[in-house]
Amino acid sequence: MKIRSINIIAAFALLLYLLIPTSANAAAINDHHQADQRPVQAFDVVEGKVVKTIPNSPQFQDYAKAWLKGVTGLSPKLQAEDKCGYVFRIPLDQPTAVKAGSEQVMTQDVFLFYCPKKPQLLLIFDENRKPYLLKFKANIKPFLKAMDL
Repeated sequence: MKIRSINIIAAFALLLYLLIPTSANAAAINDHHQADQRPVQAFDVVEGKVVKTIPNSPQFQDYAKAWLKGVTGLSPKLQAEDKCGYVFRIPLDQPTAVKAGSEQVMTQDVFLFYCPKKPQLLLIFDENRKPYLLKFKANIKPFLKAMDL
């Protein structure tokens, strides 16, 4: 059951990955960003679609990197019927090392699973696209405010 749950989560994340163009609109990028910086996106789980796309920025990079530093371990299984809230995708400006259980993996994207009244979770993929569902401790309220959802 744990593998199936992770596969469902990975399917959401891969859907977001496939829906995002490989380069962002240069007009929407700040001067200090590379032209290929991918945007931050919010996927509404209930609606089954991306509901918001905004330019990536150092602020979003800082949020994602702080979450990764706050990882407390691998998450227990997530029930497949947990269909509420949002999945946020924050592409990192460079691959980042993350302690996932007993392993250290490199990731280029951070997916935040946010469902009110449930523990927030992170999903990352290693360089071989193996998923890791992680528990973490961090205040996500500033991020949610910046996303304005």
